[in-house]
Parts: sequence; structure tokens; C-alpha cells
Amino acid sequence: MANKRDLKKDINYVLGDIIEEVYVWELDNPGKDNKAGEAIIDEAIKSFDELIIRVNDRKVENSSEHFKTIRVDLEKTAKALVDKVNAL
Repeated sequence: MANKRDLKKDINYVLGDIIEEVYVWELDNPGKDNKAGEAIIDEAIKSFDELIIRVNDRKVENSSEHFKTIRVDLEKTAKALVDKVNAL
């Protein structure tokens, strides 16, 4: 179960850091439109919810392979969100 717990922590920390970075950008750029930042935050929250639902799925036959797939998806999602934050 430690693998499941660690995966949940990783999802929380990675997506939480991305959301925090958007808030920092908004504070550093008060005159700019925040709609793009809000869209990134909404996407991060949606991704968090989807990944946690997948982690908690108990009807998986091969849990090791399932968690590997979730880690890969987390990495892809995080990279895409970071690219969007950098483009702000």
C-alpha cells in the first residue's frame, strides 16, 4: 500500500506546485488578465480528481502496471501544465 500512498502524495505535490506557481505569476503580474491562469488551475484540479479516482480504483487486475500508467499520465499532464504556465 505504500506505493498507492506515495502516488497520491506525488499527485498532490506536483499539481499543487503547479497551482501555486500560477498564483505566484498572478501576484507578480497584477495588471494582466488572470483568465488564462484560472483555466490552468481548473485544468490542474480536474486532472487531480481524475488521477485520484484512477488510483482508488480497486477493480484493477495488475496494480503495479496500473500505477505505472498513472505515473506516466501524471508526468505528461504536469509537463503540459508547466508549459502553459511558462507561456503566461
